[in-house]
Amino acid sequence: MPNSPAVDDYLKTVYAHTEWQDAPITPSVLAAKLGIAPSSVTEMVKKLSAQGLVAHEPYRAVRLTAEGERRALEMVRRHRLIETWLVEDFGYAWDEVHEEAEVLEHTISDRLLEKIDERLGRPRFDPHGDPIPDAAGLVEREGFVLLAEAPVDHRGRILRVSDRDPGLLRLIERAGIGVGQEVRVRPGGIELAGDTVDLPPAAAEVIWLTA
Repeated sequence: MPNSPAVDDYLKTVYAHTEWQDAPITPSVLAAKLGIAPSSVTEMVKKLSAQGLVAHEPYRAVRLTAEGERRALEMVRRHRLIETWLVEDFGYAWDEVHEEAEVLEHTISDRLLEKIDERLGRPRFDPHGDPIPDAAGLVEREGFVLLAEAPVDHRGRILRVSDRDPGLLRLIERAGIGVGQEVRVRPGGIELAGDTVDLPPAAAEVIWLTA
């Protein structure tokens, strides 16, 4: 199957689902994430399996093969470099870049991508703390724990804030919370620089700390 935006989106979504948690992705979950009818997902998964990009048995999880993961990492690299570029060079806020990157990742050339990487100083993480795979597909990631699962008094650095909900990202930013900050987990919130910060609703489900 030749490269296509649809194939790239499927592979990237499968990869991203298990990047920060262990539960495998099922076709029904994949359909929900992509906003596509389950029947359409079933047909595409069969095609991807036939091309050796995913491994899948009926009614079971979808997993990337080595080749599928390689292609997924290429798209993840593109997406996260573009997000970083938009923030660093064009003044976008971190809640504004996801949709732009979704479009641009399919259109820019490999040469331009390399120039962007070079201009940015070959960043290792995007504005949300997600690791940017290098050109060889290698990913740097520390041990992590979801804030919602971290015990009270756990101390760690904010590694990542999910970009899936732009509105929640804005609320988190207004609360003074950002990637790289050292925090302590407190009941119902976090302690930052000696002050307890009340988190927006659902924030604990989208913030990851160092373990």
